[in-house]
Amino acid sequence: MLKRRMLVCGAVSSMALPAVTGKAVAKALQKAPAPAATQSYETFLAGVRREAIQKGMNASIVDDALSLTRQPNASVIKADRHQPEFTMTWAKYKDRVITNKKITDGQAAVAKRRSILRAISTEYGVDEAAIAGIWGLESAYGVKTGTYHVIDSLATLAYDGRRSAFFRSELFKALHILNQGDITPAGMLGSYAGAMGQPQFMPSAYERYAASYPAGGRRDIWTNEPDVFASIANYLAKCGWRAGEPWGEAVRVPASLTVGQIGRTVVKPVSYWAGIGVQPVLGGQFGHAAMDGAVICPDGMDGEAYLVYHNFNVIRRYNPSDFYALGVGLLGSAIV
Repeated sequence: MLKRRMLVCGAVSSMALPAVTGKAVAKALQKAPAPAATQSYETFLAGVRREAIQKGMNASIVDDALSLTRQPNASVIKADRHQPEFTMTWAKYKDRVITNKKITDGQAAVAKRRSILRAISTEYGVDEAAIAGIWGLESAYGVKTGTYHVIDSLATLAYDGRRSAFFRSELFKALHILNQGDITPAGMLGSYAGAMGQPQFMPSAYERYAASYPAGGRRDIWTNEPDVFASIANYLAKCGWRAGEPWGEAVRVPASLTVGQIGRTVVKPVSYWAGIGVQPVLGGQFGHAAMDGAVICPDGMDGEAYLVYHNFNVIRRYNPSDFYALGVGLLGSAIV
């Protein structure tokens, strides 16, 4: 996904790094220089082990976890240092992530899980389309969750990465998760940057937002779909999702609309937008005239336009990219 920042819902962390997915971490770190290691990897791991045990973690669990990383993972380092730089338009992004196959696969996946999605949507007060849209974009409905051992990835990046302090912190959070018994070291799989399971949570996000469904059990975001859906829903709920409100809709804008009138920060009542000639693409009147919204044109004034509401910004807490939030909204609407 596109660039993310580390967000703690309700406040912005001082570290301008992602909290959720490894792809986003990679994007945020793209231009950071890689430092030279000052100690051997064996010495580094010994220090991690010592500190983890001092923090009260079970020595046997720590040993099992660190046994998965004997030397820096060359594949992780290569992926970290060779991120392609390119500019993608909204039109290209939309064609790339909202394909006919992604829609048909999503419709089939949601149809099989309709009951549990609806139950979790009701419990958390979060639209099931948003849950399904994030599930689809993050892991292709649970199919693509990553094959790297998370401890190996995080230890490699903490040792030889471009933001070693960030990844060292995530490494200890991952060890803490293992110490709690939610997953085994071998089962803790994810992206090369340490994003885990079907929602692609970094360990810090897991500790804050991962949930079990029904409540009270292990939080398994790797293979337990109710836990996956509950975790995504919990994330959005804690970030301020408003039940019963839409994320946004495609609109037509009048030729008189100026650049100064568009953007997420230009929030006006829907009645204002209707009054100056903004119209729903589907025709008719706006169904939420009492709400406030903003007009965004992700490819500029000559491209598509959307009227977006509060819940659009909540989706951006998962990934602060207009493209991503639009993708979640449109995909979710198409498959639920």
